Amino acid sequence: MTAAPSPEPVRPDRLDVRAVALGGGHGLAASLSALRHVVRDLTAVVTVADNGGSSGRLRHEFGALPPGDLRMALAALCGDDEWGQTWARVLQHRFRSEGEMHDHAVGNLLIVALWELLGGHVQGLDWVGRLLGAQGRVLPMAITPIDIAADVEGLDPADPTATVRVRGQVEVASTDGRVDAVVLEPHDPPACPEALAAIAVADWVVLGPGSWFTSVIPHLLVPDLRTALTSTRARVAVTLNLEPQTGETDGFTPEQHLEVLSAHAPDLRVDVVLADRRSVDDEAGLRHAAKALGAELVVADVAAGDGTPRHDPDKLADAYAQVMKQA
Repeated sequence: MTAAPSPEPVRPDRLDVRAVALGGGHGLAASLSALRHVVRDLTAVVTVADNGGSSGRLRHEFGALPPGDLRMALAALCGDDEWGQTWARVLQHRFRSEGEMHDHAVGNLLIVALWELLGGHVQGLDWVGRLLGAQGRVLPMAITPIDIAADVEGLDPADPTATVRVRGQVEVASTDGRVDAVVLEPHDPPACPEALAAIAVADWVVLGPGSWFTSVIPHLLVPDLRTALTSTRARVAVTLNLEPQTGETDGFTPEQHLEVLSAHAPDLRVDVVLADRRSVDDEAGLRHAAKALGAELVVADVAAGDGTPRHDPDKLADAYAQVMKQA
């Protein structure tokens, strides 16, 4: 049996930087997989609006925060050694059965169990991180579950321009209409105090990539979290997606992603916009859109080479390192 390892030594080439990455799901996991190789101090702040799958079932049954995006962030912070990679696979493992346990993720159950035993969301997540040897900390963006609601066009056949209110993270992410704007329900959920503290002392804040309306923008809709993001001394980087997301951002250009971000948080100052070279059709137009946010556009090769719309962790790490070194 493999013994629990000592924490992995900090790589000497990591930058002496405190970074906070915000998002959820696969997008946040991609940025964390890259950033853990780049910075010495890393905190993930994760959306808590998921209402589907294993997370939705646990949320409904126990009244807990949906653990799925938190689990994915913890798995992304696991080390590259045998211990870290084994625990990452355990966290992500889903049961397959004909019964009630079908499709539950092991990590979701572990996280909810620790919340029940320890009585605190942050304390429970910190214990999971210790077990995994996670190379960073994972925090929820709010300490109560929230729901996402969106104003969506194109759902009424009689009036395609009419706006319909769609509620629920899964429903918004999979809508057949065009999302115009999102809000949180409740509108003023209590932010996680530890997340606010991390942003206050950060050198860099990274938003994106990820589901734009359901993973990235929600951070800017929590009042105290938005205040922290708009007043932080940290430099702010926005990482754009490789392509529009079916349902949420069908037909969106990279410029439109930035315009939507600005519309939801016009007081957010952005320093850098990072985009993949092959995802940019109009570099001049995107540079102009970035400049409107006060940001420099950085175009780099950060996509996986297999043709899928995924960021390559090593390429993304190199891009983040170059951006942060030049600051």
